[in-house]
Amino acid sequence: MIVPFASIGTINKIINPLNEVMQRFCINTTLRAAHFIAQIAHETGSFVYVKEIASGAAYDTGRLAAKLGNTPAADGDGQKYKGRGDIQLTGRSNYEMFDKFTGGKYDLLNHPERVEEPDLAMLVAGWYWNNKNLNALADKDDIDGITHTINGGVNGLNERKAFLLRAKKVLL
Repeated sequence: MIVPFASIGTINKIINPLNEVMQRFCINTTLRAAHFIAQIAHETGSFVYVKEIASGAAYDTGRLAAKLGNTPAADGDGQKYKGRGDIQLTGRSNYEMFDKFTGGKYDLLNHPERVEEPDLAMLVAGWYWNNKNLNALADKDDIDGITHTINGGVNGLNERKAFLLRAKKVLL
């Protein structure tokens, strides 16, 4: 099993969106699939979380807030646009870019919590993966590069590698 701590109910809830997203974004080789699943398994804590545990206050003011497209005022937009999805969509500008990608279908600037829904949480992950050209890194089996792109560093690298190893055993 790739994600041993995921419940059967959770797997049943995400399997169709996972398959649809992998097809849509050409995550269509076993190596690409293994890397994608390993990364989203880590990012969600074994498919438990689709919303960042932290409050999002760190994104409300200052340099990080500005980098994420949040206003400089202490107005709660850090909390409103905190990380959500199977690869965390974080910051007003990222919600806006994803909203543009979907043609405004989900009105995420007014309803960011919609990214917590299974279909949309997975779509965000596929969109991000595609936007960052992570299939190219997966084709090179470059877990360090993929992790750095998603995380900005190597947070959780050992767990990501463990998920990847299990995914490869199951899929390859």
